[in-house]
Amino acid sequence: MTAHLSSGTAACPGCIATPSEPARPIPEDVQIALSLPGIHCSACIATVERELNAHPGVEDARVNLTLKRAMIKAAPETRATDLIPVLERAGFEAHELDPGALSATQTDKAGRDLLMRLAVAGFASMNVMLLSVSVWSGATDATRDMFHWISAAIALPAIAFSGRPFFANAWSALRVGRLNMDVPIVLAILLALMTSLWETALSGEHAYFDAALTLTFFLLAGRYLDYRTRAAARSAAEELTALEVPRAIRLIDGTEEEVAVSTLNVGELILVRPGGRMPVDGQIVSGQSELDRSLLTGETLPVFAEPGQTVSAGEVNLTGPLTIQATAVGEDTSLHRMADLVAIAESGRSRYTSLADKAAKLYAPGVHILSALSFLGWYIYSGDLRTALNIAAAVLIITCPCALGLAVPAVTTAASGRLFRKGMLIKHATALERLAEVDTVVFDKTGTLTSGTPELTNLGDHTRTDLEVALALAEASAHPLSVALVKAACAAGIKPANVQRIVEVPGYGTEGEFRGQRVRLGRAAWVGAEQGVETAAWLAIGASLPVVFQFTDALRAGATEAVSALRRSGKDVILISGDTSGAVRALANVLGIESWVAEALPQDKAHRIQDLSDQGHRVLMVGDGLNDTAALAAAHVSISPASALDAARVASDIVLLGNDLSPIADACETAVKATKRIRENFRIATIYNVVAVPLAVIGLATPLIAALAMSTSSITVSLNALRLR
Repeated sequence: MTAHLSSGTAACPGCIATPSEPARPIPEDVQIALSLPGIHCSACIATVERELNAHPGVEDARVNLTLKRAMIKAAPETRATDLIPVLERAGFEAHELDPGALSATQTDKAGRDLLMRLAVAGFASMNVMLLSVSVWSGATDATRDMFHWISAAIALPAIAFSGRPFFANAWSALRVGRLNMDVPIVLAILLALMTSLWETALSGEHAYFDAALTLTFFLLAGRYLDYRTRAAARSAAEELTALEVPRAIRLIDGTEEEVAVSTLNVGELILVRPGGRMPVDGQIVSGQSELDRSLLTGETLPVFAEPGQTVSAGEVNLTGPLTIQATAVGEDTSLHRMADLVAIAESGRSRYTSLADKAAKLYAPGVHILSALSFLGWYIYSGDLRTALNIAAAVLIITCPCALGLAVPAVTTAASGRLFRKGMLIKHATALERLAEVDTVVFDKTGTLTSGTPELTNLGDHTRTDLEVALALAEASAHPLSVALVKAACAAGIKPANVQRIVEVPGYGTEGEFRGQRVRLGRAAWVGAEQGVETAAWLAIGASLPVVFQFTDALRAGATEAVSALRRSGKDVILISGDTSGAVRALANVLGIESWVAEALPQDKAHRIQDLSDQGHRVLMVGDGLNDTAALAAAHVSISPASALDAARVASDIVLLGNDLSPIADACETAVKATKRIRENFRIATIYNVVAVPLAVIGLATPLIAALAMSTSSITVSLNALRLR
């Protein structure tokens, strides 16, 4: 919903850590990080950067669309609270992140590294293959030996560089006494190189340099495809920590002092100005206001705040200054405890074993045993160590998991491309496999099934005068219902009445004078009305009976279609929200959701997901707020909209790029098809091995046959994967 999501005051961590000096002729620039959950295109980027760069004190502003984040270099006196209103006037929701808590900007080093190794392996294999063609065409004696030595000179450094990921992974596994898919790969490559060098030194006819390079190239292609299917995964717990307010205003004997939040202690008094986030958990000592808890609890409407009420870190103070007494600081705050909950849930989900890993557990030892038996059999039969080694190498090369290495990434890349065109971004390597297993879908309400922004529903029920007076009063407030009223009235062509002496009464509403009468817009009790409508603002003009402006949280596009399609496919659909029972029940009735839970705290959502998992259900969680982050991480698989907060997007496996929810059901169907294709690819690889292995064992697998067989299996697997498109 529309709210000011800024912090009270902010500065960079460098400013916090650096002691103040009496005279500093050249103050250092500050770095400000803002989260922009509402940006979605290049036009948004251009507008945000233009607005920020035009603001005095901003030296440079850059927006990252993937992270939905703006990094701003500004003069020392510039604060995030100066910039957030600028963006809000331009129509963009913004809130501050702590740059010190965010990891350094992540570059695509891993992707570039894999691509470089793939290019080297491809270039080297092409050159060695050309030399091998000459040998296969009949080159003999000194010419053949020369071509083999040139091939060795190309292959050895190329494989040493390109094969490093496989060598490192195989060594990591062997060091702790286990096998993975990279162990037979490395054995095949090393054995191929050693036997080829031996054959070359003895002027033999066959060398496997081309096969070793081709193997490395295809496997790197699979590794790169796998990498490209997922975004760089950052920790959701780290993102939650970054949402903590970096600085706060401490009150000492009535004097304001801006300090780092890390220096606050329990019992100290802290001033939180309107628009600021709570830096600690505490109790209100003085002041009246309204709190936006939508990000933490999912409550649609702001909550009235008065002395004696407790507040939690991360809540947003909307209308009036509040003085709070800290009851929990640092790692003891509710926001930090939520981050711990997310970290625990993330570690649990990481224990999922992918189809490729399951295949590797059976495949790797089988290949090793087969190669060893071939070596022993031929050595016993022929007594020739050289022949036995050559055949063992041929078995390892021809059975090496090229097809298996491509089986999963080829399918996930094709499926990810299909879903991306429908507006869904797959972030996690095993997300599709897990999505295919889902039997229960849990939705959040505010910001997920609904837009999270209130809309006026009874504009036509009011007189022109009522609308004009209400518009004048609403324009003086940043309350979400006032903002919605202004939007609806202006769209209907209503002009504000000439209301005098308008003031906002924190926690209650706005009042003024109109034609000598007092007019009020706000809470029912304040204007003298009986509360009977859950989401409403009341208008009182003089002694006249108050009239009500009713609001609803509009459904997100595709919500009805998504829920219906999921139910038709046999999945259980559950609605869990932190909103009130009335609002949740009404939405559940509209969408036909029979099972729903209201007023759920963040830990309640995570525990409910865990309970469903313990009962054997595979849960898909769809949510967008901080209160959903732990549940998103705890679910078997999770989806968040692109408009979600950074922490929620990071905790999820799939990001819904548009506003339409209808692609969710199609994603589940595509995931089932993708898993079917993966299993088909495993069967293709198995059939290939059943045919090719006997050739290798009986000694008929020349380097040419090995290379052709590997290429054929890899191409077949890739073509089968493309059927998903």
